[in-house]
Amino acid sequence: MKALIFDEPNKPVVSQVQSPSIGDNEVMIRSRRVGICHSDYELLAGQYIIPISYPVTPGHEWVGEVVEVGKNVKGLREGDRVVGECVIRTPERIHHFGFSMDGADREYFAARPEWLHKLPDAVDDAKGALIEPFTCGYYAVLRHGGVDASQTVVVSGGGTIGLVTAAAAIGMGARVIVVDPVPLRRDIAMKLGADGTVDPSDGDPIEAVQEMTKGGADLTVECAGHPSSLANVFDYTRDDGCVSMVGINIGQKFPVELGKIQIKNLSVRGCIGSPGVWPAAIRFLERTGLDLSPIQTHTYGLDDALTALDLGKDPQKAVKVTLEIA
Repeated sequence: MKALIFDEPNKPVVSQVQSPSIGDNEVMIRSRRVGICHSDYELLAGQYIIPISYPVTPGHEWVGEVVEVGKNVKGLREGDRVVGECVIRTPERIHHFGFSMDGADREYFAARPEWLHKLPDAVDDAKGALIEPFTCGYYAVLRHGGVDASQTVVVSGGGTIGLVTAAAAIGMGARVIVVDPVPLRRDIAMKLGADGTVDPSDGDPIEAVQEMTKGGADLTVECAGHPSSLANVFDYTRDDGCVSMVGINIGQKFPVELGKIQIKNLSVRGCIGSPGVWPAAIRFLERTGLDLSPIQTHTYGLDDALTALDLGKDPQKAVKVTLEIA
């Protein structure tokens, strides 16, 4: 079968590899769509938050179809469409699917049923391939109890995670404003249903957000991890408001006026991953009918995976690049 493989740092290849087999407690998955994530580029560069080794097949944002079921597996059958969580606990260790173990950028792979969630018919493959990032944005909004139509949410950073966070808040009924310097991302935010956007490179973003929100957001979600974004989120937020920190910035130091947390009586919570929310997030997408398709700007076949990787590095041209495998 074909697979995208990172042979070593900065060396991606599409190769023929041995097809897998399954055990009695596993299912065989045919990959259908797999999104390319920013963290895939970190893996390609030889950097990740847990130890990794090469060669490795990436791909943790995926939707697939069950094509074979081990004899001890209950609750899944051939033809079921599924998505899978990427933090996998085994007796030996915690694995990250697509990082410390091979991921879904291949035609077939074996999986344990406890990783998997069935997709309802109302959630198509395109939306299914966005469920992993969507769960992260959904979790970031839920960290403070969720929002409703009476509230305003500011999302700082309009990459994939920022846009799915905006979509989650829109689906809950909130008024949403997205702050990002890239025109493509701001346009997509409006297509998703945002009430407004701010270009932080055009004037003072704090002043613009304060004016648009009439005093600050009820919830600000930081999704960029960029120093300028991290420095502004407390000013985007009203007194007694909430901040969810999603964007990753590890190892850098820069000045932030932390006293504003106390002065404004802010509730600030960090967010990592999406623990425990996958079933709810899938139901949410099914029942709201949220259209996430504007986020998926480009789709390529597995044979063109290297072209897809090159394009996905350019935020001016692409947001979510997806590989259509089957």
